[in-house]
Amino acid sequence: MENTNQEIEITVERIPTGIEGATEADDIFISTRALEMISEIRRQNSVPEEYFLRMGVQGGGCSGFNYALGFDNEYDALNDREFFVGDLRLVIDRTSLFYLMGVTLDFVDGPQGRGFVFSNPHNLPTCGCQG
Repeated sequence: MENTNQEIEITVERIPTGIEGATEADDIFISTRALEMISEIRRQNSVPEEYFLRMGVQGGGCSGFNYALGFDNEYDALNDREFFVGDLRLVIDRTSLFYLMGVTLDFVDGPQGRGFVFSNPHNLPTCGCQG
């Protein structure tokens, strides 16, 4: 998964964070391409229905964190927030939610590679990796 702050022109689903004082610009965005690929990965790997998509951040990288994305079935009612995008159940822990404000998740397939890309308008490149 790549972290970039390039401008992305895509069709997206908007996920309001529900954080007090947050604006629409702080919503989380998921492109239709990313949603389609998540569904495809789920189908190809026979991921059980009780599993949801977990999005979050983990320590590391030049910017202090890396993005995390995967299927999970352990929901922490005290720490996790639940969102629905169509039939996709998305879970984000409360700490990660703050760092994901304004982020767009897309899926790219091009000459530079194939995979999920997180675009964060708040993340300024600090080294050559733009991480």
